[in-house]
Amino acid sequence: MPLTLQKNDRIIIPLITALSILIPIAVALLMIYPEFFSLQHSFPQAKKLPAFHAILNGTTAVLLILGGIFISKKNIQLHRAVMMGAFVLSALFLVSYVISKLSNPPTPYGGEGWMRTLYFFILISHITLSVPVLPLAMLSIYRGSTMEIAKHKALVKYTYPIWLYVAITGVLVYVFMSPYYPA
Repeated sequence: MPLTLQKNDRIIIPLITALSILIPIAVALLMIYPEFFSLQHSFPQAKKLPAFHAILNGTTAVLLILGGIFISKKNIQLHRAVMMGAFVLSALFLVSYVISKLSNPPTPYGGEGWMRTLYFFILISHITLSVPVLPLAMLSIYRGSTMEIAKHKALVKYTYPIWLYVAITGVLVYVFMSPYYPA
């Protein structure tokens, strides 16, 4: 039997709103003031986190695609399972990303010419679109879990392509940056 939550907008919507505001602010502060929050050298394995992030993002993208396939075949149980998996991996990515930012010095991109332009286009679009993914994904999961199918479908028209783009560009950012990460 699939998991169905009881609708409770009075609690869930403010919680989603608060998380959707606080998390991007915290990440932005880490990016703007890395030296203030630095825990450098306290977590030696942190240098391996960018590759781990690419694996998380790539797996998330695969799960999102599978979720689209499963729902198109009306397999709601598998759809829910892989979409929850994608959400869990995205949450794990976020926690790991914060640890990485706290533990590693910033790594500048060293590419030049059109590759530099392409990299920054991908990076800026990735960062910009990652902000709405959090509330969209949480709301989509909530509406689906409460069986509000019309609201769920209306949300995922936007959530799915944005989330998939963010997951794929997360891998691309790693591919562009990998030559510049310290060994």
